[in-house]
Amino acid sequence: MQDRLLIGQCLFYDADPRYAGPDGLRPSTRGAVLIRDGKIAATGEADDLRRAHPQADVTDHGDHLILPGFVDAHAHYPQTAIIASWGKRLIDWLNTYTFPEETRFNDTAYAAEIAATYFDLILANGTTTVASYATIHPASVDAYFTEAQRRGLRALAGKTCMDRNAPDGLRDTAESAYDDSKALLEKWHGQGRLSYVITPRFSPTSTPGQLSALGALWAEHPDCLMQTHLSEQVDEVAWVRDLYPEARDYLDTYEAHGLLGPNGLYGHAIYLEPREIDRLAEVGAALVHCPTSNTFIGSGLFDMGLADRMRVGLATDTGGGSSFSMLRTMAAAYEIGQLRGNALHPSELIWRATAGSAEALHLGDRIGSLKLGIEADLCVLDLASTPAIAQRAARATDIWEAVFPTIMMGDDRAIAQVYVAGDPL
Repeated sequence: MQDRLLIGQCLFYDADPRYAGPDGLRPSTRGAVLIRDGKIAATGEADDLRRAHPQADVTDHGDHLILPGFVDAHAHYPQTAIIASWGKRLIDWLNTYTFPEETRFNDTAYAAEIAATYFDLILANGTTTVASYATIHPASVDAYFTEAQRRGLRALAGKTCMDRNAPDGLRDTAESAYDDSKALLEKWHGQGRLSYVITPRFSPTSTPGQLSALGALWAEHPDCLMQTHLSEQVDEVAWVRDLYPEARDYLDTYEAHGLLGPNGLYGHAIYLEPREIDRLAEVGAALVHCPTSNTFIGSGLFDMGLADRMRVGLATDTGGGSSFSMLRTMAAAYEIGQLRGNALHPSELIWRATAGSAEALHLGDRIGSLKLGIEADLCVLDLASTPAIAQRAARATDIWEAVFPTIMMGDDRAIAQVYVAGDPL
């Protein structure tokens, strides 16, 4: 396969900007990325790489910005059709919108239809990797992975397990949750670019027996990730306290059943107690910040300061989140940071939506940055995609002033091109 050389503005990933400052992402106004066999084979200045690789097939993106494809660390692809539904908080949202929609995923054809629509939407928004919850139906996992595999995507997902506090047709059992999850794991985990994720929805919809069964499965397959929800809303935390009166806190409902570890992904994590923060940091777990969801359903304001102690990914949480776009997600993360007195720099926002989420998923050595050997999942941003953005970017004095208007006001119109494993879509 012929080498492909992409030219444009680039941000080369040297270090996490949270610690290194904005220079952790090193800009080049005329940079280049060499792609060979689906991976990044070289990065540098365009003229240098052109001379070094004269036979490469060159695509010049001009002033557009070449970035890693966005990485969405927490989503619910079965909620695609109910995104932007009006007026509910978490528990009412589940009962009114989510659960009725998820019951439809026992229909294999419907699951396949939504999976195809979902991947169309996220790719149009520059997202090339996503970790999604499915439903309790094995067919929902099969549909998601089949579609991802057809497109050559790196993708993660798991059967969502619930054996209480859910309607008829959406409950499994401790035994079937274990058996179904194990069968799906053995079928899909490590197939191409796919990863299975053990997935209890959250403690209120699982009995202690089911949590223990999934904890046992995780102990048998410790290389897998485990994803769940933690401390998203105040009334949810109170509900967990009533359901698990013996637990020290919300996190303890997972910890007591073998569901706390370095491969754990804990979505939302807004109302953490000091002990929970200490334990999550101690075991090396990851949190996932879902800002558009937290504002849309009125959950609260995540503390990005927790990233000083543990890995933190960024996510749309569609359909509780109100957008498929990681640009909009970055904008919401900035707004929440402002409300907490922490104005996140554009470099940190971009890092969080790419390398930060990749690291949360333990995939930082494979995706999420412009580095040698990384899989060439890329998106190319038009930094003047609308008149409003263009007039602001025209006044920019550096790359960050040029990028920030697209973060705050950009949408799918800003996505000039997407590459998956080096191939343009």
